[in-house]
Amino acid sequence: MKALCTATLALIFLSVLHAEDKPKTALKPANSPVIVKTEEEWKKLLTDDQFKVTRQQGTERPFGHIYEEFEKQGEGTYFCVCCGAELFTSTEKFHSGCGWPSFYDSSKAKNVLERTDNSHGMRRVETVCKRCGAHLGHVFEGEGFKTPTDRRFCINGVALKFVAKGGQPPKLLEPASADVQKKKEEVAKEGGEVPKK
Repeated sequence: MKALCTATLALIFLSVLHAEDKPKTALKPANSPVIVKTEEEWKKLLTDDQFKVTRQQGTERPFGHIYEEFEKQGEGTYFCVCCGAELFTSTEKFHSGCGWPSFYDSSKAKNVLERTDNSHGMRRVETVCKRCGAHLGHVFEGEGFKTPTDRRFCINGVALKFVAKGGQPPKLLEPASADVQKKKEEVAKEGGEVPKK
């Protein structure tokens, strides 16, 4: 028993020494969107309903026109209405009867971020687009749906842009920060191109 304790302590000591030899890297914040725009810039790109839901954490009414359209859509992919990132596919779509588009998982692109939402006196899990921070809806677990995950991504239809299978995906909205523009100009200059103003 004494030998086992000594060996365990030696392993712990060695792992601590080894861990200190590793270079320390700064962790990048997981919740920082790549696309950042002002409210006015978003208002120019979105309808009033899209802006209210995606930028102000609103909720569309259940069983509305958008939901009826969603229920009729066949095979395809669902993209973020704000930035064009892939979010869901028809493979993960299912009919939950809740009145909002439902998916049991996000697409393989993994552009849906989940974070705690304590608003309105409830504890929920909000879903947002990783790329631009657009509010999509919420995800619920353990409701007993016969799906592979027993999860329900309850998504606002106005936050999604559907593209039928074989269709052209929307163009990804590019970051427009001064740092990105400067880097583009540097790359163009190195390539012998005259940067556009």
